[in-house]
Amino acid sequence: MAKAKRLRVATFNINNINKRLPNLLAWLDATKPDIVALQELKAKDAAFPVAAIQAAGYGAVWQGEKTWNGVALLARGKEPVVTRRGLPGDQDDDQARYIEAAIAGIVVASIYAPNGNPQPGPKFDYKLAWMKRLIAHAADLKAAGVPVILAGDYNVAPTEIDIYPTKSWDDDALIQPAPRRSFRRLVDQGWTDAVRHLFPDQRIYSFWTYWRGRFDRDHGLRLDHILLSADLAAGLVDAGVDRDERGKLGASDHAPVWALLER
Repeated sequence: MAKAKRLRVATFNINNINKRLPNLLAWLDATKPDIVALQELKAKDAAFPVAAIQAAGYGAVWQGEKTWNGVALLARGKEPVVTRRGLPGDQDDDQARYIEAAIAGIVVASIYAPNGNPQPGPKFDYKLAWMKRLIAHAADLKAAGVPVILAGDYNVAPTEIDIYPTKSWDDDALIQPAPRRSFRRLVDQGWTDAVRHLFPDQRIYSFWTYWRGRFDRDHGLRLDHILLSADLAAGLVDAGVDRDERGKLGASDHAPVWALLER
């Protein structure tokens, strides 16, 4: 019998890839993930640091956007093959929030869902409409019967345990009932939330604002999620957050979230 191979998958909202490139490269070298979904590149396509990423041993595909948004997929020692740029369902939506590629026999998506603030309003409406499109496309992926990873910054803290005890965020789009219902509808298609599956009752965060010492006080939210199709979830060995990355000089306000799979 062939020995199972282990695959380390991660998602990381880098919050400006060029500004935080040293942090990203150091993390890649230290943890050596096989597949990485990046969000919030904040760089046009031509400004993506492809040479540095390749020098670190990773193939890359990306969808950039000036100033805001931007998503990418990295694969260690491999070249991802793009299968989709952008979600179907709205041909006028040109925000760089979704990229999908085939990597090592798996369809992998990097997702940067809309923030939705202020709410109520047009940005919140866009958030809900975008998530509805994601749910529809995820259903199509599931129906295809292939291994799938949906990784990214969903801009939703799914339950009360995914945010530190506070009332200060009560009006924020990240914790409103409608986005939470949308996330639950997505998961209920049959996807496994890797971190929550292994740690059902633990307060685990992936995002801490820069202000008011929120990181030092561990006043965070879990916004970054790795969802696995059933065949991949069956091989889920471990998952977690590289919390220490958030405390480093020049860090993103998000920390990488990872899952270890046996295949």
